[in-house]
Amino acid sequence: MLEHLDVVTLSRLQFALTALYHFLFVPLTLGLSLLIAIMESVYVMTGREVWRDAVKFWGTLFGINFVMGVATGVTMEFQFGTNWAYYSHYVGDIFGAPLAIEGLMAFFLEATFVGLFFFGWNRLTKVQHLIVTWCVALGSNFSALWILIANAWMSNPVGAKFNPQTMRMELSSFTEVMFNPVAQSKFVHTVSAGYVTGAVFMMSIGAYYILRQRHVQIARRSLTVAASFGLASALSVVVLGDESGYTAGESQKMKIAAIEAMWETEPAPASFTLFGLPDLKSETTKYEVTIPYVLGLIATRSFDKPVEGIKPLVLRNEARIRNGLPAYHWLTEQGGRPNARLPDELEGSMRDAGYALLLKRIRPDIENATPQEIHEAALSTIPDVPVLFWSFRIMVALGFYFIALFAVAFYLSSRRRCGRPWFLRLCMLSLPLPWIAAELGWIVAEYGRQPWIIDGVMPTFLGVSSVPAANVAASLLAFVVFYTALAVVDVGLLIKYVRKGPQGPHEPELEAGALPEAQPAYDASR
Repeated sequence: MLEHLDVVTLSRLQFALTALYHFLFVPLTLGLSLLIAIMESVYVMTGREVWRDAVKFWGTLFGINFVMGVATGVTMEFQFGTNWAYYSHYVGDIFGAPLAIEGLMAFFLEATFVGLFFFGWNRLTKVQHLIVTWCVALGSNFSALWILIANAWMSNPVGAKFNPQTMRMELSSFTEVMFNPVAQSKFVHTVSAGYVTGAVFMMSIGAYYILRQRHVQIARRSLTVAASFGLASALSVVVLGDESGYTAGESQKMKIAAIEAMWETEPAPASFTLFGLPDLKSETTKYEVTIPYVLGLIATRSFDKPVEGIKPLVLRNEARIRNGLPAYHWLTEQGGRPNARLPDELEGSMRDAGYALLLKRIRPDIENATPQEIHEAALSTIPDVPVLFWSFRIMVALGFYFIALFAVAFYLSSRRRCGRPWFLRLCMLSLPLPWIAAELGWIVAEYGRQPWIIDGVMPTFLGVSSVPAANVAASLLAFVVFYTALAVVDVGLLIKYVRKGPQGPHEPELEAGALPEAQPAYDASR
């Protein structure tokens, strides 16, 4: 099967595989690190050893997840040099800066304090160890910040300009890159999703212990903390997701149109399609169920602005392809020379040169492209509509489910009724759902940017390395084998330590056969 795929498809498949696998560990790292810091803060304030035992237990699971995240994350960065060499050459000055800062400022900070967290219990005071734990959480979030700044630049390439002498994109304003509005909304939305993942993970394992009548005191406290923290996080995900929709509506209009399966422009106030069946042949969405005004509020923050559809955007992109051809023609003749200077009259054309490059997939001499070929290139700017349509709706549905789950958990915990068997089983069944939502979120983000590796600047197919497809296929198979082995080890270790449970002197467990509700109520802050 793989031998029939070209180097572009294989390179994309390999990066997608490694990215999605790596992101199995990132959200749990974000969520658990902050939850552990909160629980250790309670331990320092109250002096109750049960909180220390809880921190050590959850810290062990965090450590397993952290190591796996490092192992899978390093391989991703190497791919920029192996599979995406021209992309790295073309935008390395901009894309490399936040990645370097992430390594120097965030990853080393996190890695250093992780060691102190595990080996400093008997060498540091309570307050010193608490500071270390908060530094671990801070490092995790800083790491996510710089990675997402780099990723957001690919969707909204600000703070950079093209140099016709070097034929590369170069950094013009690091401040603009850092404070990219897409980066800001993507960061807060992503870390909030990570907090939800950590909270569901903690609630699910706590529910498992209560059902099994083991480590009940730690389990109840963990479930209570996770419920309150998770509710705030789940509400934040929905609110901040709305902000992500607005920034996408400003900078990635085609993505919004594809997510909505909206072929024609939706007049103001635009309605949101709650359900429908996209039909690519007829270019319509059948059996639509819509909610008035919602799309207009999300994408434009107004009631009087229309939301453009796929067909009008294709026509606009067709015009941009034509407009970019003069700049491309000038670059083929003058670009790369030490004294090359783009004429002022071609500045507007240069902004659309990336669109002209879409023709490279159709023919090498793009200056001679026919109107039909230009239209075909414009059609390639449409992402996969059904994939985006359903991925987005499943993700949003899960987001509202988490709000309901945490609201119930918070209510039951506040009334000392979190031992209800039906609720505990629901928590356990919900364990995989945050990861499904997170992976769908990345599919929406990255699939929605296609066919661009840098939106409006470089098509994805131009960013790959000049390597044989067989080499990429071989490395892809190697990654599948290696990551499968890592998955087996990771799941095995997590199951082992969950079964083992927290260590140390605990308060009495429930006696065999006793219901959790029969236990005396307790104050979770003790």
